[in-house]
Amino acid sequence: MTHSPGGPPPSPSHPPLPTPTPSSPALPLRVAVIGGGPGGLYAAALLKRLGPDREVTVWERGAPEDTFGFGVVLSDETLGGIEHADPEVYRALTAEFVRWDDIDVVHRARRLTSGGHGFAALGRRRLLEILHARCRALGVTLHVRTEAPAAAELAATHDLVVAADGVHSLTRQAHADVFRPRITSHRCRYIWLAADFAFDAFRFEIAETEHGVMQLHGYPYAKDPATGEGSSTVIVEMREEVWRAAGLDTCDETESTERCAKIFTDALGGRPLRGNNSSWIAFRTVVNDHWSHGNTVLLGDAAHTAHFSIGSGTKLAVEDALALAACIEEQPDLYTALAAYESERRPVVESTQRAAAASLRWFEDLAGYLDQPPRQFAFNLLTRSRRVTHDNLRLRDSDFTSAIEKDFGCPSPDTPPMFTPFQLRGLTLRNRVVVSPMDMYSADNGVPGDFHLVHLGARALGGAGLVMTEMVCVSPEGRITPGCAGLYTPEQAAAWRRITDFVHRQSPGTAIGVQLGHSGRKGSTKLMWEGIDQPLDDANWPLVAPSPLPYRPGVNQTPAQLDRSGLIEVREQFAASAWRAARCGFDLLELHCAHGYLLSEFLSPLTNRRTDAYGGSLARRLRFPLEVFDAVRGIWPDDKPMTVRISATDWADGGTTEEDAVEIARAFAAHGADAIDVSTGQVVADEAPEFGRSYQTPYADRIRNSLGVPVIAVGAISSWDDVNSLLLAGRADLCALARPHLYDPHWTLHAAAEQNYAGPGAPWPLPYRAGSRRPPTGRTDGPKPRLSLGPA
Repeated sequence: MTHSPGGPPPSPSHPPLPTPTPSSPALPLRVAVIGGGPGGLYAAALLKRLGPDREVTVWERGAPEDTFGFGVVLSDETLGGIEHADPEVYRALTAEFVRWDDIDVVHRARRLTSGGHGFAALGRRRLLEILHARCRALGVTLHVRTEAPAAAELAATHDLVVAADGVHSLTRQAHADVFRPRITSHRCRYIWLAADFAFDAFRFEIAETEHGVMQLHGYPYAKDPATGEGSSTVIVEMREEVWRAAGLDTCDETESTERCAKIFTDALGGRPLRGNNSSWIAFRTVVNDHWSHGNTVLLGDAAHTAHFSIGSGTKLAVEDALALAACIEEQPDLYTALAAYESERRPVVESTQRAAAASLRWFEDLAGYLDQPPRQFAFNLLTRSRRVTHDNLRLRDSDFTSAIEKDFGCPSPDTPPMFTPFQLRGLTLRNRVVVSPMDMYSADNGVPGDFHLVHLGARALGGAGLVMTEMVCVSPEGRITPGCAGLYTPEQAAAWRRITDFVHRQSPGTAIGVQLGHSGRKGSTKLMWEGIDQPLDDANWPLVAPSPLPYRPGVNQTPAQLDRSGLIEVREQFAASAWRAARCGFDLLELHCAHGYLLSEFLSPLTNRRTDAYGGSLARRLRFPLEVFDAVRGIWPDDKPMTVRISATDWADGGTTEEDAVEIARAFAAHGADAIDVSTGQVVADEAPEFGRSYQTPYADRIRNSLGVPVIAVGAISSWDDVNSLLLAGRADLCALARPHLYDPHWTLHAAAEQNYAGPGAPWPLPYRAGSRRPPTGRTDGPKPRLSLGPA
């Protein structure tokens, strides 16, 4: 069921959905499908095909030809599932497909083409016609131009109710207490249009207008091989403020269509656009805590949405239908089948939604990338969702990727981007890999011992360009745990000198950096493996913070608010530790202003409630961390770089925002920071991070491309392919990895070996050189079959 964006609200008189009962039909015989979009129709066809005795009925309140959008893109993976489940539908679809391989990126009158991508599309109306025909042939009852009865009513008279009623699902709205939807509207407006000719590639075009940046997403979905005539989907998108400034918020469909055609006249060759009840809408991401209740289940956009820029809506709905039908066929009863369906599909959908969110956000922030070099801009666009990476793009179009690598400055064609040197002040790093700071909780009275020598020494021998210490505390009271390392006594300094001497002597060319910090209100806790963030059972030390707020009320100690003399004392502790660090031979110093430790607590409005000159506005919250930075920079040698680690978001309402993070980075850069190490979170205990692969890198990206300051990206970067992709796209200058280096101290050397690189960016230590190739494994292959004999 296709609802318009302004569709009617659910009736408040809807009865509740039936509560599951212990007995459940092993094979649903009466099936009701609410919504006649591709997902609902395909689910109906599959359920009827798998159970010919089933009574399957579809309700669609619109006419068969009423549909939003124009073309539908399906992946080879989705088509493979369709081919296996219903060869007849597959054959009908493949007969209609328009296929192409190229993506064109047009920006500032320059067109760059990347090939090898492999797309297939057809008209949405034609897709619906095929599915309608298949449903009728199988005996599915279709009610078009007919409002479906309420889901609760259908649930009482049917064994299974499939709610495929779209992004504005009335079923979901009426029973929000059961499905618990969370709907997020985003910052761009877009409109679905069409052109009566076929683009010869998937086309992204950027228009920089007097009102702001606008973009076109276009792709062919129909083409006559004889005449070359066809049709293309054209989506025009822009930030809401640009849409309003351009006056498009007051335009009707005709005016909007005409103005979009004029804005993108070059892309269209001067040809017009047409609409189909088209209107400007804001994309809404739909997430549901539950997809089913009793015998009612959500499918497609009713259950979840993913931004159109990764072409996923119809694909996800069709895949939902395949999984639902399969689970019903495989499981012993309906409720087990619905649980299996959600268990199978939810991880796939969540992964797709993460990719779609990255893509959506990239287009929202498009204006920040416009000054990138042309090929880097194109590469950035192509890899925006993190599903296309440097390595698989190289497989698709090696010439395109080689040109980007050359622009990036790779020293030779066989040098991966991650092994390109990088300079910060007087320090040249031989590659872009950083061993991220990781607390080891293994010091004795703040003194690093043999464990630290082996731990840091092993990772230095492992090939990283920069190895960072854990957070080294500037005072006994500034420790997180009794096992934290310090740099506030001569004994500690001597122990650190032993480690830096080892790194410089045994792994020449590897830099070692020190991270200085103070625990603030998160101190006086147990070792991580004894109870993370749990206070000590005894021998607690007093804590200090910007404001007297415990990390967790009723659990952690309430810190004392630092007064003026306390602020001066802490500042001098940082300066004294920096003085020792310089004499220890460290190559780089990082000031820890992240993760809810003391300096981070000053920056976040959630932890800084002061009313004096050190609290309130962001400029005031920055004041003390900048005073500390200036004191340390004044001590630290001029030719050695200083970086600052920040939490770019608190992952909590009312906390640090992206805009705040940019301003924080701007302030530190203005005071002489050579790079910003961009992390997130760990500021408040009730945070809700959006975990996922490379989930923190968009914040580094935003800072780098807003300010032009070098950044270190962190956060679930786990593969060398991720590192290369982030660097080439201009989202980071250095990449810091933590857990991968715990798993494999030689992660960088192994990354070089896996990429067949043996250059100066990753030299193997002489004693290890014999192991620079992957060891052979036992044979696992067998003789290939030579004949395939059919029945006699």
